[in-house]
Amino acid sequence: MIMDSDAAKLLAMRVEVGAPTYESLTPEEARDAMTAARIAANVTPPEVGEIQNFAMNHEGGTTKLRYYRPDGGRQSGKLPLLVFFHGGGWVIGDLDTHDMLCRQITNSSGVAILSVDYRLAPEHKFPAAVDDAAEAVRWAFANTDMLDIDADRVAVGGDSAGGNLAAVMAIFARDGTVPELRFQLLVYPCTDLTMSRRSYDVAAEGLPVTADTMFWFRDHYLENFEQQVDWRASPVFAPTLKDVAPAYVVTVGFDPLADEGESYVRRLRQAGVSVEYKHYPGQIHGFVTLGNMLPTAEAAVTEISQRLRAGLFGEQA
Repeated sequence: MIMDSDAAKLLAMRVEVGAPTYESLTPEEARDAMTAARIAANVTPPEVGEIQNFAMNHEGGTTKLRYYRPDGGRQSGKLPLLVFFHGGGWVIGDLDTHDMLCRQITNSSGVAILSVDYRLAPEHKFPAAVDDAAEAVRWAFANTDMLDIDADRVAVGGDSAGGNLAAVMAIFARDGTVPELRFQLLVYPCTDLTMSRRSYDVAAEGLPVTADTMFWFRDHYLENFEQQVDWRASPVFAPTLKDVAPAYVVTVGFDPLADEGESYVRRLRQAGVSVEYKHYPGQIHGFVTLGNMLPTAEAAVTEISQRLRAGLFGEQA
């Protein structure tokens, strides 16, 4: 594989400044490092039509939600909705780390977004994040009038660990655990926590996510070894994916998760689910949130937005 030039430059910069690996830090230090990197990037986020913050109270506690509507040049009235789950290995990440991405997608797609600040491990082990994700989907449907969204056009989506949660929610929706969903957007999703696939051998100096990083995330997230094959943690092990919502799946080449993402696409197609699949062979895990440093990410986010729009509006953006 040949790495894209923009990604290669980013990795060289990470090596030059001695950027720490997440697995060398405590969870608290890793969260601080992610926040510091976001602040240091000093990127001005695009304006959107509306942002509201909510607090969702449920049995597991209180979950923060952030609601986005697109800029005034796009849609008004009842909009489709994407319930979005951020990445970060279920250990790091929050509403702010993915704020830029949510702004970009809502403006580009014309779709409203509800971003979910689910509970993180190791303070809250599996299945806390799954439970919070399900509560957020139910909350969205219970508040369609307040949010001014169309309950017949709701999607779930996320990147990495967030893609994992989105895939599980799509299965929940098929089974009636949460209301029916129209679409699922899975960006380099984690679908197999056995972490045994060939792409876990990927190596390049400076990679932000390696096999060791994923082992660190998994060990913080799961209570025990047996949970690796619980389909709510590893949706590729779901008994069947028949009748889940249509999907758009993104994978990248320099990523331990590449093979399990592709495997999930195959399982969806074998189950008769409509799937569009996009692979970026020269890119790295996490690239869609690095648009200020990776020009390739800008085109990828635009395409993600177009696919989301097509899935919910039934048209091209």
